[in-house]
Amino acid sequence: MPFNILVASCVAYVICLFLVAWAVERRADRGRIGWLRSPLVYTLSLSIYCTAWTFYGAVGYAARSGLEFLTIYLGPTLVFIGWWWILRKLVRIGRQQRVTSIADLISSRFGKSNLLGVIVTVIAVVAATPYIALQLQSVTQSFGAFASPTQDGFAPPDTESTAVWVAAGLALFTIIFGTRNLDAKEQHHGIVIAIAVEAVVKLVALVGVGIFVVWGLADGPADIIARIDASDIADWDLQPGRWAGLIFVSAAAVICLPRMFQVMVVENGDERHLFTAAWAFPLYLFAMSLFIVPIAVVGLERLPSSANPDMFVLTLPLAEGQGTLAMLAFLGGFSSATSMVIVESIALATMVSNHIVMPIWLRLRPSQAVSGDVRRLVLLSRRFSIAAVLGLGYAYYRMSGGSTALAAIGLIAFAGVAQFLPAMVFGIFWRGATRVGAALGLSVGFGVWAYTLFLPSFGPNAVIPAMVFVNGPFDIEWLRPRALFGVGSMDPLLHSLFWSLVLNTATFLLGSLLTFPGPVERMQSAAFVRVFDAAASGPRGWSRGMAEPEDLLVMAQRILGDDDALAFFEAETKGQGKLGYLPDPTPEFMARLERRLAGSVGAATSHAMISQLAGRAMVTVEDLMAVASESAQIMEYSARLESQQSELTRTARALRDANEKLMQLSVQKDAFLSQISHELRTPMTSIRAFSEILTEGDLPPDMVTNYGRIIHDEAKRLTRLLDDLLDLSVLENGTVQLNLGLTNLGEMIDRALAAASNTKPERSFLIHRDLPMENIFLRTDADRLVQVFINLISNARKYCDAATPELRISVRQRAGRVTIDVIDNGSGIPSVSQGIIFEKFARLTDQTRAGGAGLGLAICREVMANLGGTITYLPGKGGAAFRVSLPLRLEREAA
Repeated sequence: MPFNILVASCVAYVICLFLVAWAVERRADRGRIGWLRSPLVYTLSLSIYCTAWTFYGAVGYAARSGLEFLTIYLGPTLVFIGWWWILRKLVRIGRQQRVTSIADLISSRFGKSNLLGVIVTVIAVVAATPYIALQLQSVTQSFGAFASPTQDGFAPPDTESTAVWVAAGLALFTIIFGTRNLDAKEQHHGIVIAIAVEAVVKLVALVGVGIFVVWGLADGPADIIARIDASDIADWDLQPGRWAGLIFVSAAAVICLPRMFQVMVVENGDERHLFTAAWAFPLYLFAMSLFIVPIAVVGLERLPSSANPDMFVLTLPLAEGQGTLAMLAFLGGFSSATSMVIVESIALATMVSNHIVMPIWLRLRPSQAVSGDVRRLVLLSRRFSIAAVLGLGYAYYRMSGGSTALAAIGLIAFAGVAQFLPAMVFGIFWRGATRVGAALGLSVGFGVWAYTLFLPSFGPNAVIPAMVFVNGPFDIEWLRPRALFGVGSMDPLLHSLFWSLVLNTATFLLGSLLTFPGPVERMQSAAFVRVFDAAASGPRGWSRGMAEPEDLLVMAQRILGDDDALAFFEAETKGQGKLGYLPDPTPEFMARLERRLAGSVGAATSHAMISQLAGRAMVTVEDLMAVASESAQIMEYSARLESQQSELTRTARALRDANEKLMQLSVQKDAFLSQISHELRTPMTSIRAFSEILTEGDLPPDMVTNYGRIIHDEAKRLTRLLDDLLDLSVLENGTVQLNLGLTNLGEMIDRALAAASNTKPERSFLIHRDLPMENIFLRTDADRLVQVFINLISNARKYCDAATPELRISVRQRAGRVTIDVIDNGSGIPSVSQGIIFEKFARLTDQTRAGGAGLGLAICREVMANLGGTITYLPGKGGAAFRVSLPLRLEREAA
C-alpha cells in the first residue's frame, strides 16, 4: 500500500479514537456516566495487557518456541481465576487511599515514603523502556512490511526515520489524550473507552486473519491440526522450569505493570466488576490466542524462510493478495501498540510528576504549596515526562539494534516489574513489613535484574564489557552476569528472575525484621492489611491542629481547581452542620482532604503539603494506641465511643455556632432598629422643618426652590428605605411576581456596571470581563438579576480597600446552569463575619461608610432564591468574592 495512504489511515484512525474519547469525556463531565462504568468496558480495558507483542510477537514466539507462547496468557488467567481476592484487595485499597499509581500504592503503604515512590518510579521507567521499544519496533516493522513507494506520493522513509516519527506521533497523541486536565481521581473515562474500542479492533483483526488462514488457506480445523502435527512445532519439547518461570513472571506482570495497575485499580469504578473480569478477561485472552499456532504454521509453510515470523499476521494476508484484511491486521497491530504506549506513558508520567517533580518543587519552594500554580506545574511535568519516556524507548530501540524478537524484549520488561511483587504482596498482608525492608528489597532486586538481564540485552561491549561476561568484574567469576554465584546452567531469563526475586525477598524480610515501623507506617499497615475491616480504616494521622481552613481551601483550589475544591469543602462544611465553605480542621476532615489531594498529586506529596500548613501536626498518642490494639472487642468499643463522642462534638459545635450567630444577630438587630429609627426620623425631621418654613411665606424664590429640593431628596431617601423593607418582606413571603423572558447576560452586566458607576464615581476601577463567555441568553427576570449585580458591584466600589481597585467578573456554564463570580482585589471579608453577611441585620462597617440600612445582601439572597439560584461568598480568593448561580431557563412564574 502507498506509504502516504498508510500514514493517512493511521492519522484518521487516531482522530476517530480522539473523537470517541472527547465525546465520552464530555458525557462524563455532565455526570452521565452510566454504561461508561459497566463491567464489559472494564474487562475490555484490561486488554491493554495484549500489546503488539501478543498481536505480532505471539505468532513469532510460536514459530520459534512452539507452545511456550501460551505461558504469557496462562499467567494472567491464573491470577484472575485463582487470585481475584488479591485483585479485590488492591482495588479496595486503591479506592480508600486514593491511589494513583503502583508507586503511590507502595509509597502510601510504607508511611507515605517519597523515597520509596522515587525508587518504584525509577524501576518502572527503566523496566518500561524495553517494552515501549517493543511497540516502536513492531509499528516500524509493520510500516516496512506494508508500505510501498508511490510516484505521486512519497517514498517510505528508512527504518530509523520511521521509528522517530512513530515515537513523536505517539508522544503527541498521548499528551493530547491524557494530560488535557488534572483529574482529582486520576480516572480517564475517555481513554478507557478508547482502549475498549481498540480491544475490539485488535480482537476482530486477529480473529479475522485466523479465520482466513483456517478456512481460506487451509481446509478447516482438521487440515490445520494435520499441518501442525507435520510442522516443527509438534517437535517442541516442554521445559518444566522455563514453563513455570514464564507463567510466574507473566502472572506477576499482570499485577505489577504500571499500565495494568492503572486500568485494573485506578480506573476501577466498582470492585464488583472484578467478578465479571474473572471469567471474561481469560475468555478474551483465549480468543486472542486461539489462532496463533495456525497462523504460525501456515506462515512457515507459505512464506519464504527469510520472512520475519513476528510479522506473519500482516505479511501472510499481503502475500495472498488480501489487501483489505491486511489493512485490518495493520490497524489491529497499530491499536495494540498505541493503547499500550498511551496508558503506560500516562501511568509513568503520573508517577514521575507525583514522586519526583512535586517533592523537588516543594523542597525548593515550600511557600508555593499554598499560592503556587500547582495544576499547571503537574500538567507540564507530565507532558515532559511522556516525551521523555517515549524518548527513552526510542533510545533503547536504537541501542539494541531493533532486530531482537519481540517476545524476548517483552520478557525483559516483565522480569523488571516483577521486582514490585514482594513489596506489594507483603505490604498488603503483613503488618510487620517496613519502609527500610521495602527500600532495600526493591533496590537490590532492581540492581540484580539490571546487571543480569537489562544491561546485557544491549549486547557485549555496549554497556557491559565482553570480558565481564567471560571472567566477571575484576575477574570474580561468580559475579558473571549470566552465571551469578557460579550458577551458569540456567536460562538467562530464569537466571535473572530467580536471583533478583530471591535477593529482593531476602533483603526485604531481613530489613523488615531488623527495623521497627514508624507511627505513620503502623497506621498505614493497619489500613492496608485490614482494609476489609471497617474499624481498620479509621486510624487518624492528624491531630486537631494549626491549619487554617482558608489556607487549606486555597491549596486545594491550586490542585483540584476552584469548582471541585469548593464543592468538596462545601460538602464537608455541611457534614459538620455548618454553612459556607470553611469546615473545622478536624482530624477526620484533614484525612479526607489528604486522600482527595492524593488523587491528583500522590499520597506522599499531599501528605507533605498538608503537613506544611498544619505545622507538621502528626500522630497523637491516642492514635498510636488505637493502631497498636489487637483486640477486636476493644476496637469495636472504642469505635462506638468515638462515634458517640463525634456526634456529641458535632452537636455541641452546632449549638455553639448557632448561639454565637444568634448573639451576633441580636447585636445586629439592636443596631438595625436603632439605625432604622434614625433613618426614619432624620428625613421626617428635615421634611417637617423645611415644610414649616415654607408655610410661613415671604421667602425668596431661590430659597423656596432649595428647600423644596431638600424635601424632595429626603422623601426619596425615605421612600427608598421603605421600598427595601417592603421588597424584602415580599421576597421572603414568596409573593413576588417575576417577569420572565429571554435576555442576554452580557447586557445585564453592562446595565449593572452603568448603574453602579454612580457609587463613589471618583474611584477609578479596572474591570476584567470575558465578553464571549457572557454572550449567554437566560430565561429569567432580568430586572431582579440586574438588581443583584448592582448591589455586588456597588459594594465592591464602596468597600474595596486596594490602592488600585480591580473587579473581575467571570462567567461559566455547566450542566444547565450558569455561574457568575464577582471578585475584587481588596482584603475581603473576615472569616468570622462570612457567616452573617446575608442576614438582614448584618453591618460589617461603620454606618457613615456604608451609607445604607444593611439590607442589600439579604435582598440579593432572597432574589436569587426566587430565581431558582443561589448567592454565596467564596473564601480564599484574595478579596471579596461572591458567586451567583442560577439555571439557564427558569420555568416557574413566581417563587
